[in-house]
Amino acid sequence: MPHRLVLGSGAAYLGGTLGAQVSEFLKRKTTEPLFNVPPAVTATVAILVGIHLFRLFALTDAQDTQLLLTFAFIPARYGLEGTLGAPFPGGFGADLWTFFSYAFLHADLLHIGLNLAWLIPFGTALARRFGAWRYGLFMLVTAAAGALAQLVSDPGTIEPMIGASAAISGAMAAALRFIFQGHGPVETWRDGVGNGEAYQVPAMTLLSTFRDARFLLFLAVWMGLNALFGLGAVSFGSQPGQAIAWQAHIGGFLAGLFLFSAFDPVPRGQLDTEPSP
Repeated sequence: MPHRLVLGSGAAYLGGTLGAQVSEFLKRKTTEPLFNVPPAVTATVAILVGIHLFRLFALTDAQDTQLLLTFAFIPARYGLEGTLGAPFPGGFGADLWTFFSYAFLHADLLHIGLNLAWLIPFGTALARRFGAWRYGLFMLVTAAAGALAQLVSDPGTIEPMIGASAAISGAMAAALRFIFQGHGPVETWRDGVGNGEAYQVPAMTLLSTFRDARFLLFLAVWMGLNALFGLGAVSFGSQPGQAIAWQAHIGGFLAGLFLFSAFDPVPRGQLDTEPSP
């Protein structure tokens, strides 16, 4: 079956200075290293890299194509499958698990490398706050939200979608709810103090988040670049047929932004203040 991969690149769509600053402050070493990656994030990286290496070295091209058809997210499963002459492998089970499994697959080393470059800083912030099981569940939920957004916006396409960037987009949105708070990660980094308590400050309310100029700048750059991908003004990947799954990015981001409070274990409190100018 001819198809082109729709990639979910977690880094290609954002090269703005704000994103670089957020990544940089997490890398700085202070009295307690901020870039001490939690085990949950280390495990995520190991799983993603392990799966990609297995596909690269253990599978033939035909086997890898079969794996993609079984575990990538393909909107045509949900409506047009009967017109294609043969069902997709996996049956009803794949109709369910591909909402999640596509996020564990990547097109090439560049694709997975860019995604990991964003997963590590934002995933670290999220895992430090949520703990391992909430972090894992949150990433799966935002991955599914990205797949749903792709299905709704591009129904019937046979192009497989792969990549973790919808989930990473959700992690970005969630982290932006608390990293700019007073006594939070950004402020303690500026003061030269690093501690786990910085990740446990009460988060901004959703209304306060949308009033924060730093969040709005991040959102404008991020949405703008995704719009360019959608219009075809910016492309990604050297292989013919590779495209950015910008709809999935937006779906994951919005899910992360609005579902953050449902996962957040930190109670609201006095520090949940309006953003500083």
